[in-house]
Amino acid sequence: MKAITKHTYGGPEVLRLEEVEKPSSKEGHLLVQVKANSANPADWHILRGEPFFARFTFGLFKPKNKVLGAAFSGIVKEVAEHVTKFKIGDKVFGHMLQGGAFAEFICAPENFCGHMPIGSTFEEMACTPMAGLTALQALTTHGKLQEGESVLINGSSGGVGHFAVQIAKAYGAQVTAVCSSRNIDFVKSLGADAAIAYDQDDIHQHDKKYDLVLDTSGNLNFADFKRLGERGILVGFTTMGHMMSVLFKKGFGKFPLHQFTVEANTEDLNTLANLIKEGKVKPYIEKTYPSSKIPEAIEYIESMRTRGKVCMTWEP
Repeated sequence: MKAITKHTYGGPEVLRLEEVEKPSSKEGHLLVQVKANSANPADWHILRGEPFFARFTFGLFKPKNKVLGAAFSGIVKEVAEHVTKFKIGDKVFGHMLQGGAFAEFICAPENFCGHMPIGSTFEEMACTPMAGLTALQALTTHGKLQEGESVLINGSSGGVGHFAVQIAKAYGAQVTAVCSSRNIDFVKSLGADAAIAYDQDDIHQHDKKYDLVLDTSGNLNFADFKRLGERGILVGFTTMGHMMSVLFKKGFGKFPLHQFTVEANTEDLNTLANLIKEGKVKPYIEKTYPSSKIPEAIEYIESMRTRGKVCMTWEP
């Protein structure tokens, strides 16, 4: 099968489209024919081996898994023993943080997959698992968002952010979105009740208080979280030093600030699928690339100016 591979750490230039051995299904796993992928910041962090401590998981001197990619959608071709929730022919979506998704086939654990809702496309659902799960778990699992609460979403027009705006509205929150001035109309079309253009108003001087502050960009400092929110969730980061500074100060304070790594599970994936089926959430795809152009897709999202998501498709 064809796959996008990496044999060393580096930028998109080290990626290659190669023939590799097709994975075999194993107990508790599905063999999925991949139809589409999405590009996520985790992909380029893993590709570059940054931050360095992540190499203790993904390979100290060179990558353990030579096939890059986390998020996917496709069709189940084989089910192994002890798989109970899926059958051959099911359309599924999911993600594997350890990689292997940028290929024509992936062998994925059953509990890392969800059923695609009727009427959805492979492109939409490939864009949903990592970014959508991050937004859902940030708001509900860790942020404990309640109906009627106010939430400030920093980085609201990006991959995680544009899901967060829609999910927060679906759960009955009052949403204020922070984005560039060019994206104000976009985030309001997603349901944001108000918007702040960071290139016109300094978010570090903003003094309104919110029940929850969700930072997907990673440029809020600890003082910002305390000034703006009753509690906070940190998802993205601009630099490792900035994130460590925020978490260090959090360790010496009492402000409820949480930072987490998204975890795939069928229950949350199916929650997202239901929100999409009900029309409460819709993935926005800014660009679509063929699989042969996956290195270009990774390079594009590294600019961190993406509106919504970037999708890649595997053609027959």
